[in-house]
Amino acid sequence: MSKSAELIKEYQETGTLSALPSGHFIDGVFVEPSHNRTMESFDPGKGKAFARFTAGDAGDVDKAVVSSRYAFETVWRDLAPVERCRILQKAAKLILENSDLLSVVESLDSGKPLQEAEGDVRGAARTFEYYAGACDKLQGDSFPLGPDYVGYSIHEPVGITAHIIPWNFPISTAARGFAPALAAGCTVVAKPAEQTPFTALLLAKILSDAGLPNGVCNVVTGTGAEVGAPLTQHPGVDHITFTGSVETGKRVMKAAADDITRVVLELGGKSPVVVLADCDLDQAVSGVLGAIYENAGQICSAGSRLVIERSIHAPFMEALVQRTKDLKLGHGLDKPDVGPVNSSEHLAKIAGFVERAKARGAKIVAGGNVTGVPGTGDGWFFEPTIVDAVDASDELAQEEIFGPVLTVQIAEDAEHALQLANDSQYGLVAGIYTKDFAKAHQMARKIDAGQIYINEYFAGGIEVPFGGNKKSGFGREKGIEGLKSYCKTKSVAAKIA
Repeated sequence: MSKSAELIKEYQETGTLSALPSGHFIDGVFVEPSHNRTMESFDPGKGKAFARFTAGDAGDVDKAVVSSRYAFETVWRDLAPVERCRILQKAAKLILENSDLLSVVESLDSGKPLQEAEGDVRGAARTFEYYAGACDKLQGDSFPLGPDYVGYSIHEPVGITAHIIPWNFPISTAARGFAPALAAGCTVVAKPAEQTPFTALLLAKILSDAGLPNGVCNVVTGTGAEVGAPLTQHPGVDHITFTGSVETGKRVMKAAADDITRVVLELGGKSPVVVLADCDLDQAVSGVLGAIYENAGQICSAGSRLVIERSIHAPFMEALVQRTKDLKLGHGLDKPDVGPVNSSEHLAKIAGFVERAKARGAKIVAGGNVTGVPGTGDGWFFEPTIVDAVDASDELAQEEIFGPVLTVQIAEDAEHALQLANDSQYGLVAGIYTKDFAKAHQMARKIDAGQIYINEYFAGGIEVPFGGNKKSGFGREKGIEGLKSYCKTKSVAAKIA
């Protein structure tokens, strides 16, 4: 029996997992706070609690920041880049060695299908591998000041970095923040979402096992009010990386302003998938399905708007609706096509959008209802849903639903499709499906978004910078641009003659 199968069997028999971590991870060890308060973590596929974890407070945050400051100033900042490289390389290896545990915990905690969680874990390992290779290649420039002067720049780590991790991609988001920060020579204090605390804690322990000095990566669990707010407001924090909603992002910016703290914000999206008349229809249908229904649509960069030319609307929709209705729902550990949404509160939010649309007379051609695991009715599920022929001013076309709900907008031609694609307060990503590469690249230039996919939604990987425009935020993660987010540039000019 595989390790993954053993863990699933243990969960089915006991309702929990013995390998789940307990306490915060501070200064290289798991620690219990003096107040010893805990919170429940829920299995979205059953709608039931399966474990408890520590509910921290401002005191725990302060201990973590103090630990990180000491580690930054005494060890990590001045460690040779090649040594940081070796630690991150080993961390990548250990993530893969522990992939079964990480994947099962991620699926159980977030609700996502196990095969998606397994892909996220592989991606986390690749992230550490990528930034390990960048540690000793982060070099500055020289300036041509003439024979009497020498001028150069160096990249220095910004210092103590705070990471607010969302519940939809816990280990992926943690990795894409931790790895470049550590590669640059920064230390990390992380606050995972209270819905999904466990893989961030496991990742911190893996980093410690890989040789990361004590205090370089600390994780404090708890609510946004009791842990997230004190962390973003802490005067000892030099940089904040936040992934989450626009409203919470605004509060983070306001908190950061008091101490002029650097921020990278990855916020919401209402990303269009533009399907032009000359596309490969089968390829585009598959792309649209994956863009909206992966992780039950709970992705900031989900392709939640299909913008399609009228001339192919009817045959495209016939194929898309049939394939949507064929999708199988189920508990994440059973590897369904689509898993549950993360919480009962979020399920109610998604249902609210669709019920209001029904009241307005919306044309719902697939799904549209709250449901549960077939046969038991357990869990927090919403049917994969398609709402056709939606007006550009409708809230379904303008507001982020963050669930398995696809809004269809009909364009008269490519120019109209471009207009609809840009008619949004968000600008995170966009997809384009066409066989005309000149047209694709022309449209890519004109769509206001941080990343464009052509003929494959979610194309690329850790090498490709990611981030938004407009209300989708600012700053970039992933790629070398992501590494630069954790650096400050110092310029030196000297008279030598």
